[in-house]
Amino acid sequence: MDPSAAEVLLYTRSQCCLCDQAKQQLRELQKQIPFQCREVDIDQDAELRQRYNEEVPVVFIHGKKAFKYRIDSRQFLKRLQAGRKAGQTG
Repeated sequence: MDPSAAEVLLYTRSQCCLCDQAKQQLRELQKQIPFQCREVDIDQDAELRQRYNEEVPVVFIHGKKAFKYRIDSRQFLKRLQAGRKAGQTG
C-alpha cells in the first residue's frame, strides 16, 4: 500500500442503489488518480447505522466528511488533491 495514497472511506449498505452508484463512480475516479478506498457496511455496526442510516452513501476524504448521497467528481478530485498537499511535509 502506498503511504502517500489518500484514503477514502465509504459508508454504505447492501441493497442501496445510491451506494452502488457511488462505488462505481469511485472505481472510475481511481483510474484518474490513485487512492485507497475502504468500504464500511453501516448495518454491521449499530452506532454507524444510527449515525448514517438516512445518509448513505457517505464519503470521507482524508478523515473529513465530503459527500452524502451523491459524489461530485470534480469536487471529489479537488478535495483529494487539496488533502494530499496539506498532508505533505517538506
